[in-house]
Amino acid sequence: MDAKDRQIIRALQANGRMTNQDLAEAVNLSPSPCLRRLRNLETSGAITGYGAEVDAKAYGLPVTVFVRIKLERHNEEDVQRFERAVMRIEEVLECHILTGATDYQLRVVVSDLEAYEHFVRARIHPIGGISSIDTTFVYGTVKKTAVFPAL
Repeated sequence: MDAKDRQIIRALQANGRMTNQDLAEAVNLSPSPCLRRLRNLETSGAITGYGAEVDAKAYGLPVTVFVRIKLERHNEEDVQRFERAVMRIEEVLECHILTGATDYQLRVVVSDLEAYEHFVRARIHPIGGISSIDTTFVYGTVKKTAVFPAL
């Protein structure tokens, strides 16, 4: 991947609905080479898909929660059981494996505190093998971007 490919990616991250003509202008290419590069980025898997960025509050899920989870044991069976279960939980938008005191961090969206309590009791507790759950509620966002930094 070269600098021009990165420019294409950053432009699309900022506005995924731009036309090839607009993209070509934004990265200073003519439309045909721009489209060829775009198709190569898609084929290679560098661009994995396209989607709409939606306001969670407007959608009806105004509460964002970061949930840090520590497992009781780190054997293959318990880790796979936890990860498979998390993959099936719709409220979990992201799940990251961490170093340090906790094993996973989840980004969860829910409609209210009662929905979060239900999420923990009905979705997380039944997984089993969890040593601790540490919850942090988001009450504001300073920065949120999907655009990678320039290299």
